[in-house]
Amino acid sequence: MSGRVDAVLAEYGTTHAEQAGIKLADKPKPLYQLLVLVTLMSAPIGTSVAVAAARELWRTGWRTPQAMRDSEWLDRVHALGRGGYARYDESTARYLLSGAEFLHDTYHDDLRELAKAADGEIDRLEKLLTGFPRIGPTGARIFCQEVQAVWPWVRPYFDERALAGAEKAGLPTDPAKLAALVSDADVARLAAALVQVSARKG
Repeated sequence: MSGRVDAVLAEYGTTHAEQAGIKLADKPKPLYQLLVLVTLMSAPIGTSVAVAAARELWRTGWRTPQAMRDSEWLDRVHALGRGGYARYDESTARYLLSGAEFLHDTYHDDLRELAKAADGEIDRLEKLLTGFPRIGPTGARIFCQEVQAVWPWVRPYFDERALAGAEKAGLPTDPAKLAALVSDADVARLAAALVQVSARKG
């Protein structure tokens, strides 16, 4: 069993946050960057494109909600375009601003306040996340999958796609048993890897 897990992690075990260059921690700045990444991924666009667009936003300097609010719409459109984020660049540029405004107005620029509002309930966390512009249930699940790396109370979080990947890989489909196969630090990596396995053909 451990050999299977090691193989899955070796091939697919990079989280979306890691791909986007986010050093995830329980701090406002990286948590906001994860929110931005999930917003980008919530459009019908490829994950690699969303990751590239996020990296371009970071390079431009928009790593905080205040920086995003201070940016100009056309500059955001151009940055998304440089990241290859075509078709949805104009609407997403608006969503990024409205999301930063919502975060300020509702959670004072600190997603840890959202965590407090969820009060340890995963269903409530998912629902609160869908209050952000563009983020729907799928985006909320992606956020939870990633944030469990720094919010222990979310662990173990494996959505239906991850559990389908576990079955495909010959691993347990019970979240607790899956999580027990790796260290706490690797649960998010395993969840991300299993989603990739579920999407694999064959």
